[in-house]
Amino acid sequence: MDSDEECSIVLELSERDPFFDNKKKLLQSKGFSPRERIYLRSSSKPGWMNGTVEVLLQIARIIQLNELELYFAEDDVCTSMEFYSPRNELEALNSIVLLTDISLSSCTHLHSNILQGLRQTILDLISDFGDKNSVKGVVEKDHSCDQEEHLVEWGESNGVMTQLKIAYIEGAGRGAMARKDLKVGDIAVEIPVSIIISEELVHETDMYGVLKEIDGISSETILLLWSMKEKYNCDSKFKIYFDTLPEKFNTGLSFSIEAITMLDGTLLLEEIMQARQHLHAQYDELFPALCNNFPDIFPPELYTWEKFLWACELWYSNSMKIMYSDGKLRTCLIPIAGFLNHSLCPHVMHYGKVDPATNSLKFCLSRPCRSGEECCLSYGNFSSSHLITFYGFLPQGDNPYDVIPLDIDGSDVDSIEDMPVSNWTTHMVRGTWFSKDHRIFYYGLPSPLLDHLRRSRSPMLRTKTFLQGSLENELEVLENLKDIFDDMMDCMGEIDLDNRENCSWDEKLAMDFKNLQRRIAYSVSTSCHTGMDMLKNELCKCMAEDILG
Repeated sequence: MDSDEECSIVLELSERDPFFDNKKKLLQSKGFSPRERIYLRSSSKPGWMNGTVEVLLQIARIIQLNELELYFAEDDVCTSMEFYSPRNELEALNSIVLLTDISLSSCTHLHSNILQGLRQTILDLISDFGDKNSVKGVVEKDHSCDQEEHLVEWGESNGVMTQLKIAYIEGAGRGAMARKDLKVGDIAVEIPVSIIISEELVHETDMYGVLKEIDGISSETILLLWSMKEKYNCDSKFKIYFDTLPEKFNTGLSFSIEAITMLDGTLLLEEIMQARQHLHAQYDELFPALCNNFPDIFPPELYTWEKFLWACELWYSNSMKIMYSDGKLRTCLIPIAGFLNHSLCPHVMHYGKVDPATNSLKFCLSRPCRSGEECCLSYGNFSSSHLITFYGFLPQGDNPYDVIPLDIDGSDVDSIEDMPVSNWTTHMVRGTWFSKDHRIFYYGLPSPLLDHLRRSRSPMLRTKTFLQGSLENELEVLENLKDIFDDMMDCMGEIDLDNRENCSWDEKLAMDFKNLQRRIAYSVSTSCHTGMDMLKNELCKCMAEDILG
């Protein structure tokens, strides 16, 4: 129980967390338990608040880790300044704000001063973090936004409330800028359910009577087919919305043969080809049969392959998964909100749930957005290959979700009794520039991968020791890993950047992606090489000691 002089905040890792055991282990490696009570004691001692905040953040970061961040977490790095990703940092900071607000709602006046001080300290950290990690967008003033402004006016006449204005952002297309300074918790835009495009709209049409009889057809496909026709409906309630949509989306699904060829040696080539084959198969299952059997409902001129691909790109790049008040998750198009671009350090992180009190969707800020600054959200924790394929862009900055999966057997192998066995079944690497630990036995590479490779080579050998057998095993692991990534770079080939200016949009994207993949592979190869030098140096010491007896 809290005393008059002190209060506390409890940070607890839920036992329902799918990665409870991994996170518990990581917490314990930092000296914490899954349920930690942190006392807040007002003190005249300088820095007491900063020390308390560091402890809170260490715990909150681990609790907020997602699967990929957890895979790359470095449990042997003993520092209070651990950093996992912009997403994780903002989630951790905002979770502390939430806990503080809960405590403030039922605390004494004395405790209120301490909690308010903590809250402001966290808000200052959020603001500083945003300033350091945000990418400043430059407005292209020669672009007209008349259609977009008309859509915003239409939205406001239908109950939309927004603190954003639409502008063209250099290198990003349309974006949403803050009209005034916005704080954490402010609502950037609020969209009533009545103007959200969801499957209920199709239920009112003749089209639904036909489509519901098709075995296995999804609500997303039904919506896609509806939008292909609704785009040309002059009487549509959403005509002004469809008028603002581009005639071409320029995603990876529209890559030319030349651009796809440039991706040779990368997994993105396979990802795009599989996605296109899937869409072609889906189209061929539906057409021309629907047009032949129901020409009035499915006019052939509106249901060509080109228009089908356009609709696919619309729904892939603009739709959002929304949880309605009835508990059902629906795929929707949300007019106006679709102007918000993606960022690795977003202002808006949680926007997928309808508020039952107002029957609206609220886009609340997780970090401040200054007047004239582009307001961004997160489309998800996606790799650049996914963002190119389905959205048509590479994010600015280093994307922590850009990984190269490794096709190795991830099943556990036998090990000596007191050696921990990893429960990761798939393995991957990312740019080693993300790592803070490049010491011997770590090399900036993920520990689950290294542990698996060590056990695969010598299941009974005690690893991470300076004994000759362990060092030789370690050297072989790095040699093999380096060979994999050297071969990968050879397969990707060199990139000719001299002719870049004459390339098309898709060829430029393909070149940028391949350059990113080469950069990741090169960083892994270089880290392996540096690690091998360290190991050879230690082996020389071992051998010298053996000679001396």
